[in-house]
Amino acid sequence: MRARDTNLPDADVLGLQALVWTIGEPDRADRLIAVTGLFPDDLRARAGEPAVLAAVIAYLESYEPDLIACAEALGVSPEALVAAHAMLEAR
Repeated sequence: MRARDTNLPDADVLGLQALVWTIGEPDRADRLIAVTGLFPDDLRARAGEPAVLAAVIAYLESYEPDLIACAEALGVSPEALVAAHAMLEAR
């Protein structure tokens, strides 16, 4: 078992923060829904699921300006978001 890198934020927490940031702006939220197929009710009901959080971060990764803006808003590096995505996908 590998030791956890304590310099990286918890993937679940970062995924939830990314979700909140993403849905905080209506146009971006609409694009998330269009791209992922996750409707608002799905997001509410499944917000803590690793697959949903991974999909949110993957969505941000698909448009680098959003990935960078989200990382800046959350006070982390874009690489931390990418690492969180990988951790969530691995589950």
